[in-house]
Amino acid sequence: MKILGIESSCDDTGVAVYDTVNGLLAHRLASQAVHEAFGGVVPELAARDHIRLMLPLVRTVLEAAGMAGTAPDGVAYTRGPGLAGALLVGASLGRSLAFAWNVPACGVHHMEGHLLAPLLESDAPAFPFVALLVSGGHTQLVDVAAPGRYRIIGTTVDDAAGEAFDKTAKLLGLGYPGGPAVARAAESGDPGRFRFPRPMVDRPGTTFSFSGLKTHTLTTVDAHRDERGDVDAQTVADIAHAFQEAVVDTLRIKALRALRESGRARLVVAGGVGANRRLRERLDAECAENGFEVFYPRLEFCTDNGAMIAHAGALRIAAGQHVTDGGFEVRPRWSLEELSPI
Repeated sequence: MKILGIESSCDDTGVAVYDTVNGLLAHRLASQAVHEAFGGVVPELAARDHIRLMLPLVRTVLEAAGMAGTAPDGVAYTRGPGLAGALLVGASLGRSLAFAWNVPACGVHHMEGHLLAPLLESDAPAFPFVALLVSGGHTQLVDVAAPGRYRIIGTTVDDAAGEAFDKTAKLLGLGYPGGPAVARAAESGDPGRFRFPRPMVDRPGTTFSFSGLKTHTLTTVDAHRDERGDVDAQTVADIAHAFQEAVVDTLRIKALRALRESGRARLVVAGGVGANRRLRERLDAECAENGFEVFYPRLEFCTDNGAMIAHAGALRIAAGQHVTDGGFEVRPRWSLEELSPI
């Protein structure tokens, strides 16, 4: 069964074809450069770029998969959560194509796509496991008993980790997207100059908070401005290093706590922040030391992509969880716990 997947939850347009027998056949991703000038995503511009990019990407991916002129066996699209306008572009195209081809359609939960993305790898994790989902819009710890059986055991009370990276990068003048920019700057930072707080690690539980860390970064930047209001390049690098270490430490401590409290032996890390090299280093070392296994999707599948949507959609379509009529709706807010088991 070959499933076309369409991802349009935010500012990345992703399309892929996943075959339940032969695996991933083709995928393409178009990242929207239009937002760089604003230091963050502008929802209306994101929706307009999806309209411009999506159909050409579908044609390209079908051709790359050897399916030019051939209908897939189903269409999966991101139903939510995400930006309403961006979601509507992908959902409307996905349902229109499915209707025209007379094949099943499935609206996929964006975070389920991320959570199951490591299953695309040859060393896929077995169920059950704990998932650390870290992206621009979400920071969650999820107890995963089986596909579709999710229990959120930790979340952020304010900013997501990826959002904090973006805002810190803008504050430091490092550009957008913020995660890679801060990570690059941190490589030349002095690890002994600043130490930032690790939010909420000194209390029980697996709840996250990053707004206070963002404020601490702001006050540190302001304290080191010169008479012209500038911060020298080395101080920027030092602050970036301290900020990244604080986020990584917080995620590491909470993830290990979730593993111990849930009794699970495997950790899955997914979402854009999951591509952070320092986070992977620390989690690899900590999990090995404590007898846990840790799994990641390949780097290109950490950020938003069509492959994870095609894969998650294929699982649900194969289980009969799809529709064949022409209507659709999107859900900008949507909890993983509302999903039905596969």
